[in-house]
Amino acid sequence: MSLVRSRFMAWRFSFLSNTRTLNPNHNCAAPFSTSFLVTKTPKKLKKKRKAKGSPRTNPVQSEPNRIPSLERIVQRDALLRFVIRSKQYLSSQTEHVLRLDDAGKLHRELGFPRGRKVSRFLHRHPLLFQTYRHTDGKTWMGFTDLMEDLLAEEHSLMDSLELDRVHKVRKLLMMSARHRIPLSKIHHCRTLFGIPDDFRDRVSKYPNYFKIVVDHDGKRVLELVNWDPLLAVSALEKEFVVDEDSAKKKFRFPLKYGKDLDLESKDNRRLDLLNSLPLVSPYSKGNNFDVWTLEAEKYRVGLIHEFLSLTLEKRASIHHLVEFKDEFSLTKHTYQMLQKQPRAFYLAGTEMNWVVFLKDAYDGNGVLIHKDPQLLFNDKLYKYAQLDQMEPEPLQD
Repeated sequence: MSLVRSRFMAWRFSFLSNTRTLNPNHNCAAPFSTSFLVTKTPKKLKKKRKAKGSPRTNPVQSEPNRIPSLERIVQRDALLRFVIRSKQYLSSQTEHVLRLDDAGKLHRELGFPRGRKVSRFLHRHPLLFQTYRHTDGKTWMGFTDLMEDLLAEEHSLMDSLELDRVHKVRKLLMMSARHRIPLSKIHHCRTLFGIPDDFRDRVSKYPNYFKIVVDHDGKRVLELVNWDPLLAVSALEKEFVVDEDSAKKKFRFPLKYGKDLDLESKDNRRLDLLNSLPLVSPYSKGNNFDVWTLEAEKYRVGLIHEFLSLTLEKRASIHHLVEFKDEFSLTKHTYQMLQKQPRAFYLAGTEMNWVVFLKDAYDGNGVLIHKDPQLLFNDKLYKYAQLDQMEPEPLQD
């Protein structure tokens, strides 16, 4: 055993001696040095890898299929998010003011990116928002006199449109699975339909239409009191009466193995009719359908069409549809379902944050064909939001 150990120690000493002589840091340099060779590829010669796409950034539409005018509407919404959300939030505050230090922590409520200074966004809209030094020595933000006048004008407009908004809510309740929707959901999506901020207080004026109940979890829920058959007529059904051919061509529901049926041309046309128009009313008991049947898909497509027709701008985001997912018996495949109906719907934005439009509601320039009075007011608000100062009034002759 001692002989083996002594041989191992001799070999180890020999190995260490050889490595020292080949060490370039040693006094005796290696006879064949390769230090002059480039061992790494310079950055400028490296091939740049394409950034991996993600649902957050991938556009829904490929370039040939994009409708620029509708895509610009989505971009405009992003630019005006601060104006819209700050207007809503400040309107709910006492005297319509908020301390600037507190505003900096409310990036989600006020609609500006996290980590940015709220003052930057206030200065972009000087006709609508202002800052001032309070007697407490703190800086506060609030509305300008112009904005206060616009809010008073909007409140008056809401009063004049109240009955129309009541009918919209009634139709939403009639479409819902159990004819009931939590008040919080209606309040969250109120601007989508032009519903006033104080709608929850106005409900008590219509006991023949609504009642408020409290669920076991403490949520206040709005329930339908009376079913109105005159309201249970969808926009698609009205369109079918006016222009039957146009309505038939709007949707397509291909049947699997349809070509293998070997039908005559007359029967083929009948089958095509059954698979083109959503004949299932959005006001039927959709939650009773088998989820994956053609009948259920027709119901869901028709329901989303009717839902969009009730909105002010005939469009809605994924967040609005998800809000009513349970009430409208929607599935997680709603995105794919809408993509299969490009004649009726246009999806804009990105895969994670998309917006669906009713295509027929817009002209070739991306302008709504029929505008609600609330939208005319919004256009005026957005115009002031993009100005630095008031335009001079034209001189009177």
